Order: sequence, then structure tokens, then C-alpha cells
Amino acid sequence: MTITHSLTRRARAPQTAGRTAPPRRSRGAWARRAPLLPALIFMIVVTQLPFVGTVVISFMRWNALEPDNKAFAGLDNYKEAVADPQLRSSLLTTITLTVTVVLVSLMLGLGLALLLDRKFRGRGIVRTMLITPFLVVPVASALLWKHALYNATYGLINGSLTWLWSLFGSDNPPQPDWLTSFPLMSVEASLVWQWTPFMMLILLAGLQSRPMDTVEAARVDGATTWQVFRYLTFAHLRRYMELAALLGSIYVVQNFDAVFTLTGGGLGTANLPYTVYETFYQAHDYGQASAEGVIVVLCSLLVGSFALKTVSSLLREEAR
Repeated sequence: MTITHSLTRRARAPQTAGRTAPPRRSRGAWARRAPLLPALIFMIVVTQLPFVGTVVISFMRWNALEPDNKAFAGLDNYKEAVADPQLRSSLLTTITLTVTVVLVSLMLGLGLALLLDRKFRGRGIVRTMLITPFLVVPVASALLWKHALYNATYGLINGSLTWLWSLFGSDNPPQPDWLTSFPLMSVEASLVWQWTPFMMLILLAGLQSRPMDTVEAARVDGATTWQVFRYLTFAHLRRYMELAALLGSIYVVQNFDAVFTLTGGGLGTANLPYTVYETFYQAHDYGQASAEGVIVVLCSLLVGSFALKTVSSLLREEAR
């Protein structure tokens, strides 16, 4: 009788387990994710729906100057965008601007990060002052460079040249109009000033995460400062440098404020965002501008995919 009762109880056990309620773990996961749903819905409404509308308009022939000529155009807008010499020129300008700004900012940021990694009196104040350019509003930064630095009459750069030439007894110092003589370099200099602190912060975080016991062991073994930097510090910072370069490229590719404020897109400084602006607000060709905007977004997504791969690989290395 006892054996029969035991077997009956075991046979009923799986049926009872099959009728159990859902595990508490799944309920807890939904409870944690539920507060994020409003933010997710808001992000979709604000960012994704306008982009979907832009994609739809990019397949339409829609010019505000010809309101009666609105129809489905297929891929005509994209063909015109690819064949447009102005867009190709702005693409080359965007690549030149992005590569120059990112590389120079990365090198300067590395030097400043190595400086701030050392202990010295007033390091906190110096670090705060170096971070300040990144906190300035982009339009305000461009206006600062345009009027306070680049102005040929009262700008700081030409004023410094006048002071230096006066030390050598010269009465005819050079007074170039920087925005006219060196337009692209002027835009690049203002962006380098703004993005160097960003590179510095990422590389400084990388420096402070390196294993110091390995560095001390190398110094005990007789390694020089250059050897420690080349074989240990630089190797450790490689992922951080890739991350800083990719994130900086994403933002610089989309830069519009500096080009619009400093040069107005003239003298060969028009990049892709400014070209889209001209097509939309000056030519009033909404379909063509939408197609160009989609192309810019696709280029940014291409760079962003590399950034995400770099971030994931960096997190995997930190997890080890």
C-alpha cells in the first residue's frame, strides 16, 4: 500500500508542476522594464517616426516652388544626389574635415591625458579648465572664434601678431583675414579646440584603468619611459583611442554649427549637413533634401556600427 501511494504521488507531481504559475523571475523582469516603456515610446515618436517620414518624402518629387508637381519619383532623388557634383564636393570636404579634426584632437587629447595622469599641485583646476571648451554651446564656440579670434581688425590672433612684430621693431605686421585666406583650416581649428577635451576624457579614463603593477614591474626590469609608453600604455589605450576616434567621427560628420556660423558654407567649406540645409531651405526641394539626409544618416550609421563593435570589444576586455 505504501509503495502504491508513493508511485501515485510521483505520477501526479509532473502534472502539478505543469499547472504552476509563471516564475517570479519573468514577472520581476517585466516590472523592471515597465518604467522604461514611456521613455522608449517617446524616443520612437521623436526620432524614428520623423525619420520614417523623411524616407517616404525622399521617394517623392516635392518642390515648394512647384506645388502642383508633386508625385512619386522612385529612386530619382537618390540618382540626382549621387550625380550632383556639389554633393560629391561636400562629401570630400566632410571626409577631410572629419579626419583632420579627429586625428589632431586625438593627438592633443592623448598629450593632455598623459599630463593629467601625473600628480601635481592644481591638477583639479587644470582639468576643469581643459574640459570647459567641450561644455560651451557649439554656436557660442563658433561665434567666439569668429569675432574674438579670427576678426582681422580686433581679433586676438592678429593682435598677438601685432605685438610680436612690435618686439622686433616692425611697423607692418601681417594682418590676414583668416576666414577668407584659410577657411577650412579655420573651421578645423575651432572644432579641434572643442573636441580635444572629449578625447582627453576618454583617454584619461583609459590611463586610470591600466594595471599599475605591470608598469612598476617593467620599470623595475629597467624599461625606459618611452618603452613603457610604447609597449604597455599605448597598447592598453588602443581600444580607447579607437572608441574616441569613432565617437568623434560620428559627431563631427554631423557638424553644422561651425560651418554655418564661421563661413556660411562658402569657400569650399560646405559639408554634407550644410548641403542638405541649402537644398531644403534655399532650393526648397524637399524630396531631394530628404534623399541627401538619408544618405548622411546611412553614412553615420556605418561609422556608428564600427563604434558599437569597438565598445562591445572594449567591454569584453574589461570583463576579463
